[in-house]
Amino acid sequence: MSSTRLGTLLGATVRQQRHLRELNQRQLAEMAGVSQAAVARVESGSRTPSIAILETLLAAMDIQLTVGVEPLDAHLDARIDDLAARPIAERIDELDLGRLLDRLPDLPKVITGSTAALLQGAPVPVDALEIALRWQDSKPFTGWLEANYGQRWNARWGEFGGVWLDPEEPGEHRWSTRYGEIRATMCDELPATIEVRHGGRGYQVVPLVELELTEPRAAELLRRYRTRQLAS
Repeated sequence: MSSTRLGTLLGATVRQQRHLRELNQRQLAEMAGVSQAAVARVESGSRTPSIAILETLLAAMDIQLTVGVEPLDAHLDARIDDLAARPIAERIDELDLGRLLDRLPDLPKVITGSTAALLQGAPVPVDALEIALRWQDSKPFTGWLEANYGQRWNARWGEFGGVWLDPEEPGEHRWSTRYGEIRATMCDELPATIEVRHGGRGYQVVPLVELELTEPRAAELLRRYRTRQLAS
């Protein structure tokens, strides 16, 4: 298939997961039993990969493909425009980030994804706190989820619940809790951060330039925002 936005997002996702595991393309190809050229084609986004090759690459990294939906482009653009017209302090207060962060367990963590983009001024939609956590902290994080009515996203049924909470169990790293929704990027070592301050509070966030390389969803939202700016 020729290149599509979906192909670009899928390629960026494979590249991100490979980088998180500190693998080069040759190593991933050997693990998946495919050619290095196949890995390169998928990651470049020049052609939309088949489901079979995508699942093979992801399975080699002990992760799986899940499917979600989001508003149509016109609705998403309208939401971005609305957010851009509102003060950043108002957008942050609406999410009640401080309350959720204060209640998370005392574990090393950094803010990433769309949440990090918002804190750096980008008017992107945010519907959950996105954080990076280390694999070695999976157990205490699971304990906190259990104590706070956590339910993990069940991609098969399209709802929360019915699957194991532990991040080390297969499934999307996404949970609902008594304080709000949390999405996690699990990694061996936390990414480098910068500090941004709002309302007298400091937040450790992944820089925008890094988000655009490693977080496909945030990168797509940032691209749409910049496109809107150029068109206005």
